[in-house]
Order: sequence, then structure tokens, then C-alpha cells
Amino acid sequence: MIESNPDLARRVQIHAALADAGRLSIVDRLLSADASPSELQAAVSMPSNLVAHHLRVLEGAGIVRRTRSEGDRRRTYLQLIPDALEQMVPTARAHADRVVFVCSQNSARSQLAVAVWERHSSVPAASAGTHPAAAVHPGAVAAAHRHGLPMKPHTPRHLADVVSPTDLVIAVCDNAHEELPADSPRLHWSIPDPAKDSADASFDRTVSDITDRINRLAPTLHTP
Repeated sequence: MIESNPDLARRVQIHAALADAGRLSIVDRLLSADASPSELQAAVSMPSNLVAHHLRVLEGAGIVRRTRSEGDRRRTYLQLIPDALEQMVPTARAHADRVVFVCSQNSARSQLAVAVWERHSSVPAASAGTHPAAAVHPGAVAAAHRHGLPMKPHTPRHLADVVSPTDLVIAVCDNAHEELPADSPRLHWSIPDPAKDSADASFDRTVSDITDRINRLAPTLHTP
């Protein structure tokens, strides 16, 4: 249940507190340095009563805290609590014995994905296709070489010969995703087929897209 998820409720509280231009400007200012209330008021050009209101909201949400000066004990300084902003980013954890990247022909995107994955994660990875080609596309091999990926091309295989129940399946093309049964658990990355024009730039964009997605997923995935 969403209502019983304390982490989600905490993120909602933080997002709600930041859903105001004035409070965002205060947080932006505190990202770089601490400030006294008067210094903050001058920096954000805001009336003192409005600054006080915004600070109450931010403190109530655990985004900002006050510390007392070690010099003039009558002064206080406002500090940003970094953990609060980090909690805004989802940190869901998943487990799988292996990741299997699937595209239609298992000749480009899925093979490149394995090469990128092995650079970012110790979780084993494999690839497969719904309609395997006869061989890996030479454009994929060339792109891996350009990007310094330790790609080990293998003869394209059908997913039925590769996937096991404990694998995390990631469909890296729309055709594969739409062919798989609707109730088949998987992730879907809508990555265009670089083999349509076989241009170096298309394969480079594919590597970049896959790398961005793996950078987000890899830290959250672990073996059981």
C-alpha cells in the first residue's frame, strides 16, 4: 500500500516543502554555503516575515536546520541537510541472479548492453533475441571498439534458450517488448534500432542511451 510506505511518505513531504519558488531559492542559496537569517533574507531579496515562514516549512520537513554560532552565541546559521535532498531520488532495490538483455535480433542493442553492463556491475549478464539474426551486426562491434567496451560478441540466441525464472529480463527494443507476453515480468527500454541506417552515429547514440540507463539501474540491482 502506498499509504503505508514510510520512505514514499517522506519523499512526498520533501517534495511538498520544495513546491514553492521562494523555498527553492532558499535551498539553492544554502546549497553552496550556510547563512544567518538576515544574510539569507538579503541574498534572496525577500521580506523577513516571508523568509521566516519558508524556513519554518523547510525545518518542519527536515530539509534545513539551525546551528548556533561558536562566536556570537546570539546568532544562528541555517544549514541544508543533504540527506533530505538525496531522499528525493528513488532508491528501490532489486535482486536477480542475472540480467538478460533482449532485442529482436540479438545482434546489436542487447549485445552492446551486456558490454556496458559488465563495466558497471558485478551482476552477471547475458543477451538474447526474439528472432535471432545469423551474426552480430558489424556496426555494434565497431561501436564497442570506439567506446572501449570489452564486448565479446556471441552467436545470437533465442530468449527461450537463455532466460531462466530468476533472471531480470530487460527488453531493449519495442518489438521485443511487444512480442513478449503481457504478464511476463520485465523492464522495457525503448531504444531505437541503430541497424536501420547502420550509421556510426546511430550506434554511438545507442551506446550513450544504454549507458545512461545502466548508470541508473546498476547501483540498485544486486544478486540475492
